[in-house]
Amino acid sequence: MAEDLLRAFDTIVARADAPVWIVTAVAGDQRAGCLVGFAAQVSIEPRRFLVGLSTNNYTFTVAAAATHLAVHLLDQDGLPLAQLFGSETGTDLDKFEHCDWHPGAHGLPILHGAAAWFTGEVVQRTDFGDHVGFVLAPTAAGAPTDLSHPLRFDGVADLEPGQPAG
Repeated sequence: MAEDLLRAFDTIVARADAPVWIVTAVAGDQRAGCLVGFAAQVSIEPRRFLVGLSTNNYTFTVAAAATHLAVHLLDQDGLPLAQLFGSETGTDLDKFEHCDWHPGAHGLPILHGAAAWFTGEVVQRTDFGDHVGFVLAPTAAGAPTDLSHPLRFDGVADLEPGQPAG
């Protein structure tokens, strides 16, 4: 693509300032989690949610073998979790030793510092190039009554990634 087009596209997406999410996964005796910027609801009926995981990411390796994933929404107080799950890699550090969590549905790690979360069955995987999309059908959720200030991309844009995305 032409450089001008790429710059314009990147500016538009950054200005949308979408919320950031943490995805956690478990497969066998492995658990993993990472900060993701590519996530959105993609169907109303039935409810479906798509998360994109970088194929370079340790979490992708675990998620590829998982039947379910957990998706966590952070609020403004969630920056330390975003830093842990966005700037560290599971190949070097067990992130779960550095935060509070409990095993939830399907044995998935549920992060105590998240403002809200849900788990979902992986019903489809799609290769998007340097990311794979995981389509989830919700199976359990924990949501507060007020989530008016989610942590957004702009709040984590300066984080150094634990793994390069592509």
